[in-house]
Amino acid sequence: MNALRNKVQLIGHVGQEPEIKILDGGKKLAKFTLATNEVYYNDRKEKVTDTQWHQLTAWGKTAEVIEGFVNKGKEIMIEGKLTYRHWEDKNGEKRSSTEIVVSELLLMGK
Repeated sequence: MNALRNKVQLIGHVGQEPEIKILDGGKKLAKFTLATNEVYYNDRKEKVTDTQWHQLTAWGKTAEVIEGFVNKGKEIMIEGKLTYRHWEDKNGEKRSSTEIVVSELLLMGK
């Protein structure tokens, strides 16, 4: 059961061109967004699409695959874990973000 903790799987479309950074030591970092859609019908029988945006981060070999094969609009499946960051900005305001650190990637579609 330990393997089931903090595991996220999503299928969606890439929302922007991935931002690739090369860090000290040559390790690559990829940051991008993923849009997932839920479609349902409301009480008035109207079709509603609810889009959720997810912030994704990938490191090393996974970032290299993203750099070579993933671009805006591409449908992908990812597996990873949720991470939370907290910090103070330059104005002293407390800030936070939720990201998914990608460990597995599957290219879908054409």
